[in-house]
Amino acid sequence: MDLLEVIAAARAPRPKVAMPIVLVGAGGIAHDAHLPAYKKAGFPVLAIVDRNRQKAEALAKQFGIPFVAGTIAEAVAYAPKDAVFDCAVPAPELTTVLPQLPDGAAALLQKPMGETLEEATEILRICRNKGLTAAMNFQLRWAPNVLGARALEESGALGKLHDMEVSVSVHMPWELWSFLSTAPRLEILYHSIHYVDLVRSWFGNPRGVYAKTVKSPRTPELAATKSVITFDYGDDKRVFIAATHSHDFSPKLQRSFVQWEGDNGAMRAQMGVNLDYPAGKPDNLEYIVRGDTDWSDAPVKGNWFPDAFMGSMGSLQSYARGEAKTLPTSVEDAIDTMRVVEAAYRSSELGGVPLPELEL
Repeated sequence: MDLLEVIAAARAPRPKVAMPIVLVGAGGIAHDAHLPAYKKAGFPVLAIVDRNRQKAEALAKQFGIPFVAGTIAEAVAYAPKDAVFDCAVPAPELTTVLPQLPDGAAALLQKPMGETLEEATEILRICRNKGLTAAMNFQLRWAPNVLGARALEESGALGKLHDMEVSVSVHMPWELWSFLSTAPRLEILYHSIHYVDLVRSWFGNPRGVYAKTVKSPRTPELAATKSVITFDYGDDKRVFIAATHSHDFSPKLQRSFVQWEGDNGAMRAQMGVNLDYPAGKPDNLEYIVRGDTDWSDAPVKGNWFPDAFMGSMGSLQSYARGEAKTLPTSVEDAIDTMRVVEAAYRSSELGGVPLPELEL
């Protein structure tokens, strides 16, 4: 088996004929990732809607979007029946946006799925009641190096996986997202949720989690920006996330990677976007199989930002077209990611096991 060919062949789903997109929200993530990804993929964006019409018009001009709306009702009236609604709005707005979409429409929702499990449950209820084909934009699953890692694992070359580690120690410019300045939950809900979802995509739902999320003295005005989450998958697996966004001393020892180990090999995927965000560094994938003398570079092309966003939209459209049998990041699946997030926050609030008293 040629492992390089296996990895190089990994692809995210794409529809045979792309569906037209209506973009709801003209914020930074739309500019930095959604629209560049759709342009690269050849997905047509027919309309953009935002309360700030000036921002929407600027993006429309930059990316050649023919129609700008100031309300969702305007956009819905303009959109063709097979339009996909790409809801790139902050989590608290989803329960307001979704009821305004056409019944039975396809919709891609920006993560997180609400700011609490209660909000996530309401979002799921709305999607069910309206018959929406809805997916969360957990796009890390579709990053080129993660797709390559999945193909390598499925080849059997690494044997049975027993270890997964996510390690992030970077400086994150949180000031780029003004709405986060007052968010009561931050690091796990808005960043490590990507890794929580990724872990679930590999190992399923854990039995439970142990977690602690804390504030940084460098950003005392923000909610917690440093977290450790350990997943309980029994006594034969070690799975954890360790993330801090306050390491601004020097880029030399900053790190951002996912590492998997099996009984016959290991692989590591660098998430370069976290290194010098938003400019980022290149992603990569390295692997080693027992018997090799050193790690090998895998042939992956593209990066988490913006390439993985092609996968999120492509997966949804392929499913909506009936060309794919499953929708991996559906709201029905994403609710379990939110359950894990909620469990992590509850664990952090409860604290650790007290030290036992000595009986002398």
